[in-house]
Amino acid sequence: MMKILVRRLAASAAFFTAAFIIKNETAKLIFFVLSYLFAGYDVVLEAVRNISRGDVFDENFLMAVASLGAFAIKEAPEGAAVMLFYQVGELFQSYAVGQSRKSIAGLMDIRPDYANVKVGSELVVKDPEEVKIGDIIVVKPGEKVPLDGIVTEGSSMLDTSALTGESVPREVEAGSSLLSGCININGVITAEVTKEFGESTVSKILDLVENAGSKKSKSEKFITRFARYYTPAVVVIAVLLAAVPPLLIPEQNFSTWVYRALAFLVVSCPCALVISVPLSFFGGIGGASKKGILVKGSNYLEALARAEIVVFDKTGTLTKGVFNVHEVRPEGMTDEELLELAAYAEHYSNHPISSSLKRAYKKEIDATRISKAEEIPGHGVSAVIDGKDVLAGNFKLMEKMNIPYRKLEVAGTVVHAAVDRKYAGFIVIADEIKEDSKDAVEKLKKAGIHKTVMLTGDARIAGEKTAVELGLDKAYWELLPEDKVDKVEELLKEKTEKGNLVFVGDGINDAPVLARADIGIAMGGLGSDAAIEAADIVIMTDEPSKIATAIKISQKTLSIAFQNIVFAIGVKLLILLLSALGFASMWAAVFADVGVAIIAILNSFRALNVKNID
Repeated sequence: MMKILVRRLAASAAFFTAAFIIKNETAKLIFFVLSYLFAGYDVVLEAVRNISRGDVFDENFLMAVASLGAFAIKEAPEGAAVMLFYQVGELFQSYAVGQSRKSIAGLMDIRPDYANVKVGSELVVKDPEEVKIGDIIVVKPGEKVPLDGIVTEGSSMLDTSALTGESVPREVEAGSSLLSGCININGVITAEVTKEFGESTVSKILDLVENAGSKKSKSEKFITRFARYYTPAVVVIAVLLAAVPPLLIPEQNFSTWVYRALAFLVVSCPCALVISVPLSFFGGIGGASKKGILVKGSNYLEALARAEIVVFDKTGTLTKGVFNVHEVRPEGMTDEELLELAAYAEHYSNHPISSSLKRAYKKEIDATRISKAEEIPGHGVSAVIDGKDVLAGNFKLMEKMNIPYRKLEVAGTVVHAAVDRKYAGFIVIADEIKEDSKDAVEKLKKAGIHKTVMLTGDARIAGEKTAVELGLDKAYWELLPEDKVDKVEELLKEKTEKGNLVFVGDGINDAPVLARADIGIAMGGLGSDAAIEAADIVIMTDEPSKIATAIKISQKTLSIAFQNIVFAIGVKLLILLLSALGFASMWAAVFADVGVAIIAILNSFRALNVKNID
């Protein structure tokens, strides 16, 4: 389509130039008409179609009326020029949008073209959508991983930069999880497919990016509303400008005021606003994806720019979420027996603390010994092991079950255990703070965040220690999942009317709080379906410092959109005034309209440049 438009405009420009060379007036007019038709016959047809549908006032109508009106008052050069330069501006806009889309497509060039499926001893090339769960696939060096799976044979390094924005390759071997969209660098790996293509990581991410444009920001909605009322208003003003002065002052030349009205219509076209503001947000979303930050819509990007309070979940967000057993203190049994009971009780739980207990136990768990297991949210677990009632959890579980326990103050998580309602001892588990968590908090404060808060279910001493170490403004501890929602409700009252509250979690058990916050950010979205589904913004890596990066990108994007709005409206109002007073010709109006659009579009491209934002 763009190539056809380029050819048409080349022909139009040739006829337009020739018209100025030819001396015969009739031939001149014919050449100007040909130039006009080559450049803008589709604009006139679209204007007629829209009028028949009841959608009268748009840029096609403005350009058709202005250009045909110029021919009507025997200003053929201006009539042809209006359409020719308007279409040049449209061509530039189409190119700009296409380049912006290509930039994002390049960033998200993760859609696999095929999958090598093992059928017997042969490899069959299939469309990824045809591959089923349980099929065995082979990924060769240089190929994209087509589907999520588990590596069964081989080892290799994977390039995850398209997903995470990180250049450091990730090593995989037998037993490692394999995520679609990554590129296999060196080794041949065989994997068993665990998700169909529609449910795979690459499919979810592509769907998220493709639908981001449908969620419009307030700025974009303002421009849509503005254009809806602005265009009919300028048409009415143009009609009054053409008709009223000659009626009030009979000696005034009617065609002079019609000419001014037509110039007024040309410059009033809202193209610069209609295209540049959405393009700014589109660029911002693309720039964020370069950094491994997926934004689900421009409304969330705009809201993030006005963030005042950032609330963190502790485990897996500020800390690594990799708990290790630091101390085992049994009562009435050995260390090994207490650790065994705790590991068996936590067998069916996927909580990081449960994983650490099972990891410390180091032996295979015989699930037949567990006849009953129940998770008690915010407290721990209850299980029947070898016929014995076993409880494992925090001090609240012991108090709930009226079991006397040892009260401790340690910088870690304490798992108390009881067998048949008798206290059996405790295990101390400690988490580690992520390397860039402290840096993340400092960057947030530099980015203008008024308050940083941490919510955790940990005991006071562990929560307090983490908060002090990271320099957080406030911390709340010993919270149940529902308590976290209540705390967020309280914090929402502390922000200003235009400010927003951001909640950052790891996507595990955080859905209610992510939903309640003005903006929900999920960390470590790489491979986490829950994170991608629950949050408004997904940070694909486990780096809290990228929250500040996302805020800076959003602030830059909003600034660019605002610059475009002020610049376009300001210049247009000035030229409109000059046109009405007769100081700006139709030529000036054409160049003002096209020039403003081009400058605004070029400014919008700056949103894609995020190299210097950290």
